[in-house]
Amino acid sequence: MTSPSAFPIGHVSPEETEALIALWQACELTRPWNDPHADITLAKRGPHSTILVARDGATLAGSVMVGHDGHRGWMYYLAVSPAHQRKGLGRILVAAAEDWLRARGVPKVMLLVRPDNEKVRGFYDALGYQDEPRTVFSRRLDGAD
Repeated sequence: MTSPSAFPIGHVSPEETEALIALWQACELTRPWNDPHADITLAKRGPHSTILVARDGATLAGSVMVGHDGHRGWMYYLAVSPAHQRKGLGRILVAAAEDWLRARGVPKVMLLVRPDNEKVRGFYDALGYQDEPRTVFSRRLDGAD
């Protein structure tokens, strides 16, 4: 078993876009109403967000999108390839995202988990994350339903 610390963590490169999307699809993170290409473009556009990846040689083993609004940090698209799951790599990626936010003086990190996703809820619970019941309002600005 390869140690998760053997996977270097860095920023995704433009050449890795399709591999990143394939990773997200393998982890069932994409949804028809969210264009992953657009999400990647937005995350890489400015200094307030990035996409961190773990590499196994030339292969993407995991990813996490992280950003902040100046007050709260957010994590999205935490993914570990099926071949590398249950080895601690998810924890390392969360820690890398937290470190990225901490380095920018962001005091809190938030994330969204669908209520019926017990596996992921358990993962974050084990990391010390708390369920903070909130009502989330949203509105599409792109005209999509």
